[in-house]
Amino acid sequence: MTRTTLTRLRPLIASILLFATTTSFSYQASPPGTPDEANLSNHNTYQNHDGATVHAPARSLSGAVPEGASARCRDGTYSFSRHHSGTCSRHGGVADWL
Repeated sequence: MTRTTLTRLRPLIASILLFATTTSFSYQASPPGTPDEANLSNHNTYQNHDGATVHAPARSLSGAVPEGASARCRDGTYSFSRHHSGTCSRHGGVADWL
């Protein structure tokens, strides 16, 4: 390759590398299971910042930790959030990470 070709390709290579590193760290795996709707106080959902549909915080009717819960909020609800940022933000904050 000539020096001119490398100079032209440098911004493209930098963009590809930047995209590859930002997407690889922003991916979050799905929770291990989906909650049993019959055991939850509500059946609401929301769209997270990745565009995924996530079950809204809910109380466990049986008292057991619901399948797929990621945190227990200070108000006693369980969160199914896939990211730490904003988890239990309208429920008094996180009491325990699960």
